[in-house]
Amino acid sequence: MTLEIIGTYAIGICLLIGASFALIGTIGLLKFNDPMTRLHAPTKVGTIGIGALLLASMIHSWVFTEGSLHELLIMAFLFVTAPISAHFIGKVNIHKRACATPPTPPEDDTWSTLNVPEADRDIAPHT
Repeated sequence: MTLEIIGTYAIGICLLIGASFALIGTIGLLKFNDPMTRLHAPTKVGTIGIGALLLASMIHSWVFTEGSLHELLIMAFLFVTAPISAHFIGKVNIHKRACATPPTPPEDDTWSTLNVPEADRDIAPHT
């Protein structure tokens, strides 16, 4: 087996994995009704799907041409920004009360909220 044949199989596998994950993410986006559950499908599954498609592109560029690292930069940007943006969108939905409020934590009312404990009000920025 030559490098081109192995590369072609690797590209095909990455394309199938990426396309299937992207399809699952799309179906989840269309099926879920609540904004918080709808948020889960494209951010988690879509990131892996797009990552596999970009990996196929990287393998193709290294096997059949001179090689390219642009896809690696795109993957790094995608893997850093997608979870952060999903977190912010979720927090906005919670604070706007657009979804069911999560249960309160057992012993702390400042967990994952904008509340500041009394002891830290001097050092917290005032809004």
